Amino acid sequence: MGLRSKLRMSASVVQQGMKEIRRSVTYMPRPGDGAPRGVTLIPGDGIGPLVTHAVEQVMEAMHAPIYFEKYDVHGDMRRVPEEVLDSIRKNKVCLKGGLRTPVGGGVSSLNVQLRKDLDLYASLVNCFNLPGLPTRHHNVDIVVIRENTEGEYSGLEHEVVPGVVESLKVMSKFCSERIAKYAFEYAYLNNRKQVTAVHKANIMKLADGLFLESCRHVATKYPGIKYNEIIVDNCCMQLVSKPEQFDVMVTPNLYGNLVANTAAGIAGGTGVMPGGNVGADHAVFEQGASAGNVGKEKMVEQKKANPVALLLSSAMMLRHLQFPSFADRLETAVKRVISEGICRTKDLGGDSTTQQVVDAVIANLD
Repeated sequence: MGLRSKLRMSASVVQQGMKEIRRSVTYMPRPGDGAPRGVTLIPGDGIGPLVTHAVEQVMEAMHAPIYFEKYDVHGDMRRVPEEVLDSIRKNKVCLKGGLRTPVGGGVSSLNVQLRKDLDLYASLVNCFNLPGLPTRHHNVDIVVIRENTEGEYSGLEHEVVPGVVESLKVMSKFCSERIAKYAFEYAYLNNRKQVTAVHKANIMKLADGLFLESCRHVATKYPGIKYNEIIVDNCCMQLVSKPEQFDVMVTPNLYGNLVANTAAGIAGGTGVMPGGNVGADHAVFEQGASAGNVGKEKMVEQKKANPVALLLSSAMMLRHLQFPSFADRLETAVKRVISEGICRTKDLGGDSTTQQVVDAVIANLD
C-alpha cells in the first residue's frame, strides 16, 4: 500500500472517530471558570417581592449559574443599609424590585441614593414592541439612555424664605460627556444607527447648552452614527405621534425619566419594559420604566402583578454577566408567552396571576 493510500485511510479513521465522540452543545458556558455568580437581591416594596420571586423561580428552572444574596430593604428607611451596599460592591450586580419613595417630607429616595453611592451614572431602558401585544404604534424599538447622577436629581434644595424654595439643577461637563460616550458606544456596539440628544437649551442655555456641547463633541468621534437633537417638549409630541423615528436617545436626568415612561407606554406599558442602572464597576437591574412603582394594594393582595418587565431585566443581567445563552432562552420564553396571549396580567388585557405567568414562562423554556 502506497503512502498516499495510507494517509487516506488514516484520515478516514480519524473522521469516523470524531463522529463517534461528537456531542451536542446544550449551552455556551461563561468565559473563564464558569463558576456561579453571586447577585444581590432586593425584593423591595409592594409588588416587588412577587416579581422578584418570579425571577427566582425561573432562574432555578433554567439552572442559571447564579445565586442570590437577599436583603430586606424598604423605601421608608433613612438609608440603604451598609451591608447591602457591601454586598453589591462585592457581587458587582444587583436585581431589585421597586422601593416606595415617600412624596414630600424629608425622606429621600433610596433609588436615587443607590445610584449616587454606587455611581450608577447610566440608566438604560429598552422600549420595544412585543409580538402579539397590540399597540397603537408598530416598529418601536427605542433605547433611552439617561444621565443618572446629577441634573434636577442632585437633591440640592433649600427654603430661602418662608414660601420660597430654591432647587438647584447641576450639570457638569464630565458627567455630560460620560453619558454621551456611553450612548454612542452603546449604539456602536449594538449596531444602532442614530443617537438623539434631548434638551431644553432654548431656555436653559447654560445647563442644557453644556449638555448639548458635550454630545456634539462626542458625536464627532463616531462618524458612522447619525446624530441629531430635539427639544424635550417637541420630543414628547413626536414620541406619541411617530415613535418609530427614534433609535437611541440620550438625555439629562429628569427628561430621561419622562421620555422613558412615555416611550414605554407607547410600546406596550411599563409592565413589560426592562431596564438597568449601570456604572463603571456596578450594575443594578430593575423594571425599566416607573422603577419606583410598587403597584396598588389590590394588585398585591390578588397576586396579579406583571413579572415580565423584571424577567426581561434579569435577561439583561444574564447578558451583562456573560451568560448570553441563558439570556436568550429566557427572552424567547417570555416572548412566546406574550405572543400566545393565553397568560396575561390585567395591564395587558388578561386576568392571570403572577404565578400563572411564571408557570407559562417555565413551560416555554427550551
